[in-house]
Amino acid sequence: MAGKYMYDLIVVGGGSGGVRASRWAASQASKPKVALVEMPYSAVKGGLGGTCVLRGCVPKKLLWYGGHYGHDFEDAKGYGWQVDPAGHDWGMLMEKKRAEMKRLNGVYGNILKNNDVEFIEGHASLVDRHTVKVGEKEYTATTILLATGARPHLLDIPGKEHSITSDDILDIPTRPNKLVVLGAGYIACEMACIFKGYSTEAHLVYRADHPLRGFDDECRAFISEQMSHHGINMHPLSVPKEIRKQDDGRFTVVYVCKGEEVMIKDADQVLMATGRKANVEGLGLENAGVELNAKGAVKVDEYSRTSAENIYAVGDITDRMQLTPVALHEGMCFANTVYGGKDEKPCHEIVPSAVFTTPPMGVCGLTEKQATDKYKDIDVYTSGFRTMVHTLSGSKERSFMKMIVDPNTDKVLGIHIVGKDAAEIIQGFGAAMKCGATKSQIDSTIGVHPSSAEELVTMRTATRKIRGGEEVKEAKI
Repeated sequence: MAGKYMYDLIVVGGGSGGVRASRWAASQASKPKVALVEMPYSAVKGGLGGTCVLRGCVPKKLLWYGGHYGHDFEDAKGYGWQVDPAGHDWGMLMEKKRAEMKRLNGVYGNILKNNDVEFIEGHASLVDRHTVKVGEKEYTATTILLATGARPHLLDIPGKEHSITSDDILDIPTRPNKLVVLGAGYIACEMACIFKGYSTEAHLVYRADHPLRGFDDECRAFISEQMSHHGINMHPLSVPKEIRKQDDGRFTVVYVCKGEEVMIKDADQVLMATGRKANVEGLGLENAGVELNAKGAVKVDEYSRTSAENIYAVGDITDRMQLTPVALHEGMCFANTVYGGKDEKPCHEIVPSAVFTTPPMGVCGLTEKQATDKYKDIDVYTSGFRTMVHTLSGSKERSFMKMIVDPNTDKVLGIHIVGKDAAEIIQGFGAAMKCGATKSQIDSTIGVHPSSAEELVTMRTATRKIRGGEEVKEAKI
C-alpha cells in the first residue's frame, strides 16, 4: 500500500496495545506498510513490551509468586513440615527478574520483525497530522496510532522527591526493611502485600475508610481485614502531608488522621502509588489537533478515533479502562476496523480483572452499588469461609465470594471473589457472564469437589434482596 506517505500506519508506543495493533494491522490482507516507534529499553523506562511486560504486571506477578513462598513456609508447619528457611537473596531475584525482562523485550522485537513491522527506536513527537519526528528524522503516514500508555502521578506534597514510583520499586537493588506505601489503589495494595511476603514491615497510608476505591464495598472491607491479618499496617482516613529525609538516610512520613498529625519513622523506601495519568507529555499533540479530555487523557470516540480524523489512540493514554487485556482488545478492534474491513468497537463491559493482594481478588461485572443504581432490583448471594488448605495451616486467612443477580431476568450481573486462586477462577466465570449466564444456569452446573470455586455454583439462598433500591425482608417480596 503506502503511496503518498512513507507508511500506511505509524504506531507510537511499543507496549501491549501498540504491538498488538501494529502486527495485527500488518497481517491483514490489505498488507499495509507499518512502523512502530518506541524508546530504547532500560529497567525503569522505555522498551518494547511497555509498562505491563517490563515494569508492571509481569515483574509484579513474578515477585508476588516469590513473596508467597514466605507465607507458604509458615503454613507448611501446620502440615508437619519442619521448615527453617535460611533467608532470601534479593540480589539473585533481581538478577533473574532483569534477565527475564530482557528476554521478553527481545521477544517483542521478534514479534514485530516476524510480522513485517518496521521498528524505529527513539522518542516520537507529532509535527502535524501525518508526520512523526524521531530524533532528527521525520516519518510520514496515512494513519497514526497513539499507544504510549500512562505514567505514575505524584502527590504534590513537600518531600515528594524522596519517594519512588511503581516504575522504580520492582527494580530496587536492596529490599527495604520498612516500606511506607502512599495510596490505596490496586498497585499500592499489591506492593504492600508483595513486600510483606519478603518480611518487609509494610505500611499502607490512604484517605478512605477502606482501600481499592471503585471495587465492591463489601469486598473492600473484607480484603482490608485480610491484609491486616497478614501483617500489613493499615492507616485509613489518613492524608499524606510530607516526606522528610532523616540524617541516617531513611525517611519519615507525616500524615494527618482525624485532625491529628502522625509520623511513621525510619522508612527505607516510600512508594507513592497515587494513580496514573496519560503519558502525553512531549508528544506534540497540539501540532496535530489532538484534543485531551478533562483528565488529561486523549479524547476518543467509540472507534478509538481522536479529534484528528486520521489519528487513533488505544490503551491507557485514553484512560477508558487501564488494563492490559483491554488495550489488546482496543488494538485488535482498531486494526480490524481500519485495515480488516470489519466494523468493531471496543466493548468495556463484563471485563474480568484481578488484584494480586494477599489474598488476591478476582472480579467481573457490576459492584453491588452499581447494580443497585442501574437495576434497582437485585438479589445478592454471599459466602465467607475458611478454605480447606487453612484448616490445618493455622492461618487466619479467609475467603469471600459474592454474586449479584437481576431477579427479573435471572441474569448474573457481577461476581466478586477474594481468596486463593481468585484470578484463575474469575476467568472462567467471566467467559460465562460474557455469554449471558443466568443464576439458574450457574446453579445447574456441577461443582468441582473439593474446591473453593464450587462455592459459586452452590449459592442457593440470597443473603439480601434489594427492591426499588432498598433492602427488604423476604416476607415483603
